[in-house]
Amino acid sequence: MPKKPQKTSYTSNDIAVPADFLSRPPPPGAPPVTLRKIDWSATPLPENGPRYAAVIDNVLTADECARLVRMAEDSAKGRGDAGDEPWQPAMVNIGPGWEVLEPHYRNSDRIIWDQQEVVNRLWERCRLAPGLEDQLKEVAGVGKTRKGEETRWVFNRFNKRMRFLRYQKGQFFRPHCDGPYGEEGADGTVFRTWHTVHLYLNDSAAEVGPERSGLVGGATTFLSGDEKRRVDVDPRAGRVLIFQHAGLYHCGDDVVEGTKLTMRTDILYELVRTKIETGRQGR
Repeated sequence: MPKKPQKTSYTSNDIAVPADFLSRPPPPGAPPVTLRKIDWSATPLPENGPRYAAVIDNVLTADECARLVRMAEDSAKGRGDAGDEPWQPAMVNIGPGWEVLEPHYRNSDRIIWDQQEVVNRLWERCRLAPGLEDQLKEVAGVGKTRKGEETRWVFNRFNKRMRFLRYQKGQFFRPHCDGPYGEEGADGTVFRTWHTVHLYLNDSAAEVGPERSGLVGGATTFLSGDEKRRVDVDPRAGRVLIFQHAGLYHCGDDVVEGTKLTMRTDILYELVRTKIETGRQGR
């Protein structure tokens, strides 16, 4: 039986973000922030070719991850149908302001927290990764030139909407591609997301061993079209996975044991229009 679409909107409690939270640079003694761009040609998914995906490690410490989860929970207490329970079943977006509950496709719990300062600080940490800022400064291959005007999509900011996700034993997110979100500023500036940002908030046994984590499964798994070949990115506290929306078919793999905590947001790019000098047109 089809689920009934629900009109949704989200508000949060006003949570004070401590001045020292995610301060730049990282805390003394923290390992350096590192970047590994996924080379699809060296994986079971060479057809992904130039599609962008990168793993950034040591963006947050384990303690910072735990603090962020606590703040997210405080932002949602008393806001849902279950009173003080901050985690609510994650729904599936079906259009602006409309969602539907589809637990056979998406089965997890969620907190939504809009907080620009936190994601700004997250970006300041991420950009410590060598080469990342340059790689993300503009969306390659989507600009257009026509009617005397050149258009480009230029990095603006991380989206303030943080979706905290909790996957417990048996929960999952079935295969899909992420879609874009767009908005328009008061001055008419056009923004759109082109990349997904996943921040992992706890460790998995695959990364740190079963003696240090009870989380088994729960990888972000990139898949071939027939779902027979895969590339896993396993949860590790403080790890960030950034990948383009378009063409990267993936899932949140089943959690076999334990609990997975993650936060998802996106990167907003600004549409920049530039007039072309007459002599340049048609070159």
